[in-house]
Amino acid sequence: MQYWGKSFSYLPLEGPVKLKNPDITLCYIEYYGLNPNSIPEEPYEYFFGRWIADGQRELIQKLSLKTRKFIGNTSMDPQLSLIMANQAQIRKGDLVFDPFVGTGSLLIAASQFGGYTFGTDIDFLMLHGRTRPTRISQKTREKDESIAANMHQYGMSSYYLDVVVADFSYPLWRTDLRIDAIITDPPYGIREATERIGTMKTNPVIEEHQATSHIPSKIGYGLNQIYKDLLCFSARHLKLDGRLVCWYPLFRDQYTEDQLPAHPCLELLANSEQILSNYTSRRLLTYKKIKEPEATDESIIMNLTDFREKYFALREETRKEKRTRKATERARRREEWERSNKEVTER
Repeated sequence: MQYWGKSFSYLPLEGPVKLKNPDITLCYIEYYGLNPNSIPEEPYEYFFGRWIADGQRELIQKLSLKTRKFIGNTSMDPQLSLIMANQAQIRKGDLVFDPFVGTGSLLIAASQFGGYTFGTDIDFLMLHGRTRPTRISQKTREKDESIAANMHQYGMSSYYLDVVVADFSYPLWRTDLRIDAIITDPPYGIREATERIGTMKTNPVIEEHQATSHIPSKIGYGLNQIYKDLLCFSARHLKLDGRLVCWYPLFRDQYTEDQLPAHPCLELLANSEQILSNYTSRRLLTYKKIKEPEATDESIIMNLTDFREKYFALREETRKEKRTRKATERARRREEWERSNKEVTER
């Protein structure tokens, strides 16, 4: 202690030493390498510095889907949700929006950083907790399963504004609405449908007696159109320097950065990959709004392949390959068996 006290006497630190709740914490670390069977007499490196922040890895366990009250088939993993909220640089008091909210995993993560959260989704049954239970052991949903119940579970009800059943492809919000951050994971059409309100009929008519009980029909909502709407919405409603954080699915062998969604008002800040299979992955994209939109601004979508269509086509092709391989294997074994029997008979 005396040695280190003399060594650090040059630091401009005044006042008594407080081992409990100190104003400044200094850390000294010696690095002896990574091989426990070959520890040197002297450290390879010395590190000394001021502790500037605590991590929050305990939130991963706290927000675990295993103990969460309300989850769905596509509820976002808590670690990924927290990463997205962190990428969006959500601060206390920020207004945070998820246009494809689902079971609200991203709202939960955003509330941990002090964001006031709200969202929309076209799935009425999901938002009202009436879909089929995701857990194998659960036969029916509990009556109080909802995003609000999840927020209450984590003590974040005061940061939860509400969710609305709405079609994102249609304008809903006031033109002067400004949001600090948008974090979302749009549906890919694989485990969740990509739908919007519409009809293939020409000049459809709803009779007056049908109006009160009418359920709007839905049509396909392609990924390219989803991301075009998402980027245009972000350009209109984000504050300057506000962030959009979203996932974007693609095929790994066809990936180039110029295929990613782009908009003149949004600057791509970060782009990282999560591998899903040998063929597919998704990119976590972080955009920052750099200017207000003009009439001539248009979003640019460079993805030339329909992800959903190719995904199922590839799966079908893979199934055919497996069936062909198994048939070939069965034929080979049969030939070997017949040849072996023939040799035994000849003897």
